[in-house]
Amino acid sequence: MSRTDFNAHTIAAFRRNHGKVGGNFEGAPLLLLHTTGKRSGKHRINPMMFLKDGERYLVFASKGGADTNPDWYHNLKAHPDVQIEVGDEIIDVHAEEIIGRERDRLFERQATLFPAFAGYQRRTKRTIPVVALTKRKR
Repeated sequence: MSRTDFNAHTIAAFRRNHGKVGGNFEGAPLLLLHTTGKRSGKHRINPMMFLKDGERYLVFASKGGADTNPDWYHNLKAHPDVQIEVGDEIIDVHAEEIIGRERDRLFERQATLFPAFAGYQRRTKRTIPVVALTKRKR
C-alpha cells in the first residue's frame, strides 16, 4: 500500500470511528494535521501520533527515522496557523518548534511511552523536531 493510500485509509477510519483507528495506530493517541503545502499551496492532511502536554498537542517529525524531515514539518514552518482534528473536534492551532532541553525532555517522554520513537532517533543523525500545536485565540 502506498503512503497516500495508507493515509487515506487511516483518515477514513479516524473519522468513521471518532478518532480511533486500528493497525499500526491501535491504541495510540492520533490526530489529523491539516497543512498547506509550502511550495504547492495544496491542502494536505496527515494522520500522526501526538502527546498531550497541558493545552498543547505535541507532534514529532520522525519520518520513521529517515535522514530528512517530513514534508508536513516544512509546511508548518511556512504556514504555522493550521487545523487539527482530535476525535470529532476541529481545532485551530498555531505550530511552534520546541528546541533545547525542553525538546529533549518531551521527546524522551514520547519515547518512553512509545519506544519506536527512540528507535527512530537512533536511525538518523538529525535531531527529530518536536512541534507544539497550541489552540489559537479567537
